[in-house]
Amino acid sequence: MERLWAPWRMSYILNSRQPGCFMCDLFQAEQDEKNMVLKRGETCALLLNRYPYNNGHLMAAPYRHVGDFAGMTPAERCEMTELAGLACSILRKTHQPDGFNIGINIGAAAGAGLVDHVHMHVVPRWEGDTNFLAVLGGVKVIPQPLDELWVQLREALKSL
Repeated sequence: MERLWAPWRMSYILNSRQPGCFMCDLFQAEQDEKNMVLKRGETCALLLNRYPYNNGHLMAAPYRHVGDFAGMTPAERCEMTELAGLACSILRKTHQPDGFNIGINIGAAAGAGLVDHVHMHVVPRWEGDTNFLAVLGGVKVIPQPLDELWVQLREALKSL
């Protein structure tokens, strides 16, 4: 059996067992670079996903701990959507993707890894970005370190 070592996944495994909400903790800490928060709005923020589906995977989420899109205020829904649009603009400028997947998973049955704090995923896509590693091995290669990506996107955000 071949093994692919991914030691960074251990923090995800261990943190998933911690009580409380990691998203709320990130927003309260106000250590944006450390927590990969790109932009703070009035009701929501834009941040990098630490366990990305693809390079440049961003998330928009409300500060308030709410688990359902229907439970969000109109202002939160509007700002979360605006931040998703801003994410697309930043990523177009820095990474030139061929497309995007944008979505919200509500509930464990829908694939939500964090079921109690709604968030919107913005995943940049490129032609051919799913290759034999993902198809045969269930492995996805993320070519850019998150701290480097955060700096690159934060710089691009200044010019938008």
